Amino acid sequence: MANYAEPSSVPVPAALRAMLSLHDFEDAARRRLPRPIFGYIAGAAEDNTSLRDNRGVFAEYGLVTRVLRDVSQRSQSVTLFGQRYSSPFGIAPMGINALSTYRGDLVLARAAQQAGVVSIMSGTSLIPMEAVARESPATWFQAYLPGDPARIDALIDRVERAGFNTLVVTVDIPISANRENNIRTGFSTPLRPSLRLAWDGLVRPRWVLDTFLRTWLRHGMPHFENSFATRGAPILSPSVLRDFSARDHLSWQHLEVIRRRWKGPLVVKGLLSVDDALQAQRLGADAIVLSNHGGRQLDGACSPMRVLGSVVQAVGPDYPVLIDSGFRRGSDVLKALALGARLVLIGRPFNYAAAVAGEAGVAHAIGLLRDEVDRNMAMLGVTACAELGPQHLIRQRPAA
Repeated sequence: MANYAEPSSVPVPAALRAMLSLHDFEDAARRRLPRPIFGYIAGAAEDNTSLRDNRGVFAEYGLVTRVLRDVSQRSQSVTLFGQRYSSPFGIAPMGINALSTYRGDLVLARAAQQAGVVSIMSGTSLIPMEAVARESPATWFQAYLPGDPARIDALIDRVERAGFNTLVVTVDIPISANRENNIRTGFSTPLRPSLRLAWDGLVRPRWVLDTFLRTWLRHGMPHFENSFATRGAPILSPSVLRDFSARDHLSWQHLEVIRRRWKGPLVVKGLLSVDDALQAQRLGADAIVLSNHGGRQLDGACSPMRVLGSVVQAVGPDYPVLIDSGFRRGSDVLKALALGARLVLIGRPFNYAAAVAGEAGVAHAIGLLRDEVDRNMAMLGVTACAELGPQHLIRQRPAA
């Protein structure tokens, strides 16, 4: 039988019965969230070229099935850094998701822990990292490096004190991207009160009551809690922009310092080149994440799927290569595994699921994807993720 974590005890709301795939959560979240917040999550950089390629690349790979194989004892579990996870996918780090649903970082971490999958907390989150580490100690922490060595050291020490075991350092933001989409939908950092924002709230009273007012009354003004060793700026503060600048001088030497200081597993996220993958490996990173930041940084950057095979060949089959950007289906996940990825990270759909139904929504989304992976493994004739390989793929022209 397929090997899963125990089902979540969180009741499934009636609204989730119409959610049949990860795609379905997007339209539901669009109706629930204020336009600026949904636009921030959904949008990417400039012309959305990379965003589209992240989805389009999967049509270029066909799956080759094998039949009449006993697949009754299949398991989709994977092991990473000595930890067994129930599925070969996890929740990517996403900033400010506490604006999508009440206490969003805790919602994602709890649902992932219940399901036995990886969850990564973002450094641009609005809930203190210590609260998440207490409730879900298996959560990984993702950091954006501050601009000077002293603040980098202090942040790394704070992450360790909080109790996180695995540190993910995102390295693909030397400067802020040109996200015109944010301007068009009315999102800004800092958030600015406006008639447009007020109207969006009035026509979405559930979000106002369940997320905005509930957060404000119980916890006060949301702050960027985890960018530094101390509490960061409030989300309405003009100093927010200063907090996320001055990274264009960072270099591999900074990563060397972090490697010496951080004793647990170190993952470098945001790579797209073989040379960078090899450099991270040489400097002692325990794994890498191939990523174009969901199309949110350099528009025109290639899909990570396009470099996955060459990177895996360069670093060797035993070195963990993770991947994100554009994954929506179990078949997408299995295509990446067949090319050598160890684990797939997925962001936006789980954010949408949290917006729609909180922890129950995320649990339902995990279950949908888990079931797709299981069915597809059976039809491919494999009983374990490690059995997947290039023999299960064929390159094909995408449909017109």
